[in-house]
Amino acid sequence: MAQSYQHHERHEPVHFLTKDNLIMRVLGIDPGSRITGYGIVSKEGNRLVHVDNGAIFTDSRRDFSLRLLDIYRGVTTIITQHRPEAMAVENIFFATNVQSALKLGQARGAAIVAGVNAGLPIFEYTALQVKQAVVGHGRAAKEQVQKMLKILLNLPEIAQEDASDALAVAICHIHSEGLSALRSKHR
Repeated sequence: MAQSYQHHERHEPVHFLTKDNLIMRVLGIDPGSRITGYGIVSKEGNRLVHVDNGAIFTDSRRDFSLRLLDIYRGVTTIITQHRPEAMAVENIFFATNVQSALKLGQARGAAIVAGVNAGLPIFEYTALQVKQAVVGHGRAAKEQVQKMLKILLNLPEIAQEDASDALAVAICHIHSEGLSALRSKHR
């Protein structure tokens, strides 16, 4: 078994772009060597719209380099299917040991290369920034973030843990871009 995907896609009606209804689609990635979460969120005007979320599962019995290839191919497939305009990736902030940190870094690299190869701009955010953007404070518990995502994106249920983290990273980027646009508008 090369790889497996678990995803929850919600189809939205097609919206036409007008001056007041700008659409931005962001792919959020929560990297991991066993499970890489992904979440795609669109900003339509002032609304956040859930497009898809899920996880790329790799088989821990396989050679590690082949698992990295699975992550690369999985992210490439998601990019091809959903055509995001940017990729936002959670930064590594801690690991239980050096070996885990190295593997996590390599998994991040596989996902980032898939984005770069597709021509996407890549943005990185710390867990503190992500929690601040979604919940309003950087020390929020994982459960608080998941509940807020359910509300913000009108999800029928709380997403899988890694997918939730990826959705949160995508929202963080959308909020970040909005603040950048406001700053440049007032210069």
